[in-house]
Amino acid sequence: MTFAYTLAADPAAAIAEVSADPGAAFLAGGTTQLDLALKDGVDAPRRLVDISRLPLSGVRIGGGALWVGATTTMAQVAADASVGRLLPMVRDALLLGASPQLRNMATIGGNLLQRTRCRYFRDLAVEHCNKRMPGSGCGAVEGVARMHAILGASPSCIALHASDLAVPLTALGAIVHLRSARGPRAVPITELYHRPGETPDREHVLYHGELIAEVEIPLLPERARTTYLKVRDRASYEFALASAAVATVVEDGLVVSARIALGGVGTVPWRAWDAEDVLRDAPIGEATFRAAADAAVQQPFTVPGTEFKVELAKRTLVRALFQTSGATT
Repeated sequence: MTFAYTLAADPAAAIAEVSADPGAAFLAGGTTQLDLALKDGVDAPRRLVDISRLPLSGVRIGGGALWVGATTTMAQVAADASVGRLLPMVRDALLLGASPQLRNMATIGGNLLQRTRCRYFRDLAVEHCNKRMPGSGCGAVEGVARMHAILGASPSCIALHASDLAVPLTALGAIVHLRSARGPRAVPITELYHRPGETPDREHVLYHGELIAEVEIPLLPERARTTYLKVRDRASYEFALASAAVATVVEDGLVVSARIALGGVGTVPWRAWDAEDVLRDAPIGEATFRAAADAAVQQPFTVPGTEFKVELAKRTLVRALFQTSGATT
C-alpha cells in the first residue's frame, strides 16, 4: 500500500488538507490507524496528515471542568496529578486499557474514534460485514460472538465499542469540542456515536475533515465517590467483557445522585439513564442496586455466545455500586 504523508503545520492547514481530499485522514498516535491501513488492509487512505505535533495537547482545569487536548497521550493523562485527584475513574480506565507501550503512543482523540476490534470487520476474508461492506450482512450474528455487544445492537451489526476511556467520559457527561472548515462545534459524548441500526458503516457524527480538538470533562462534587470496574478474561492487555463507570453521592444512606455508564456490552459507550433514575433518592443496598442493574440492561439483543453478558453486566454494575456507596453486602 502506498500513500502520501504530510506533517501538518497548524490545525487549520491540517483540516483544510483533509477536507479537500476524500481519501485523506488524520494521523496522531497511529496505534489503530496504521493497523487498519498497513496490517489489516481494512482502511486505505491515499494521504495521511500527521497532527501529532500540533498544539492540541495538555491538561488544564477551568470553568468547573477538566480539559484534555486531543493529541495528549493516554499515558500523559493517566499520569497527570489533577486527573488522579479529581477524576480517578478516568485515570483508572486509562491504566486498565491497552499496554504501557500503546498508552505512550495512543492519543485521547484517537482513543475515542478507534474502530471496533470485531474480527469480522478486520478480516478481509470475511464476506459478511455491514460495517465494512454495507448490505453484506453481519457474520457475527451467526458466528463466534463472545466479545460482541448486547446493547444498542441490531441484526445488522453487533460490533462492540472497544474504548475503556469513553465509558467514564460518558458517565461524566463529557463534551467533545470539534474543529472543521465549517467552524467549531461542541458535541456531548452521548451524541457523538451512532448506534448501528441499518447503517453500521456510520459510526460517529464527525464530518470528513472534522477534527477533535479538546475534550471537556465536568468535575464532580467533592463528596462523590467513583470507580471504574472492568471484568475481563486476563489481568492485562485485554478488552472488557463488561465494565461499569459509576459516580455516586450518598447522604444518610440514600443515593443523592448517580452517574453510570457501561462498557464491554454496547455498540456505543452506554449511558444507563434508567438506572440513574432508579437510584435517585433510593436507599443503598442489594435490592436497590439490583433494581438499577435490571434497569440498565433492558431489551438486550443477544445471539449464541453473548447471552452471558446480560447477567455479567448486571453483576458488574451491582459490584461497582457497592464500591462507591459504602454499603455492605
